[in-house]
Amino acid sequence: MKDMESILTKLRAERRSFKRVRVDLPGRLFMPAEESEVPCTVVNLSPGGAVLDCETAPAPDTAVVLYIDGFGRFEGDVSRSEDRTVGVRFHCTPLKRARIAEQLTLHLNKTLVDGSGLRRQERASTKGFTQFTRADGQLVRCEVLDLSTSGVSLKSDVRPPVGEYVLIGQMAGRVARHHETGVGIEFVGGLTERPTAERVQAKLTVAH
Repeated sequence: MKDMESILTKLRAERRSFKRVRVDLPGRLFMPAEESEVPCTVVNLSPGGAVLDCETAPAPDTAVVLYIDGFGRFEGDVSRSEDRTVGVRFHCTPLKRARIAEQLTLHLNKTLVDGSGLRRQERASTKGFTQFTRADGQLVRCEVLDLSTSGVSLKSDVRPPVGEYVLIGQMAGRVARHHETGVGIEFVGGLTERPTAERVQAKLTVAH
């Protein structure tokens, strides 16, 4: 199916884009010129840079080295600095940027499989029927159990493997987890931009 192929191509490209992903990761910010280091929390991360919460905010254009637990070491410079908020622009090769994108995907998938990612957004109980399209073109009729701006829980006898991309309503999604009666799907049209609950409801066009 050409439509599915184009969606999957777009999603794979998004994994390597510079969109920032909201995270909560401990880190350390080292300033080589001053030979000083401060603890920080990484609140946004992308293959191109990061936004930090730091007690000490270095001046813009300061050369820094950022250490992020679970991700490694990143050289860069301060792109913006305001109160406790510090933006860091990475000096990375295309290969390392691709690696960061892979690490972010793994981090997000682990969060989703653990269930915490799906619980961050308020979920509303919604009964009705819809269908989703698998990557191989199979149409699967299912029942909507609940939904939020970040994802939807479905009752379905067909349970695609975790990580498979699907189309549901007018939105792209990724199977995030299996549960007793079906699957949980995380919307992936944009990692940092979530539609409103009303928009989700309209796009799913759930039929009672």
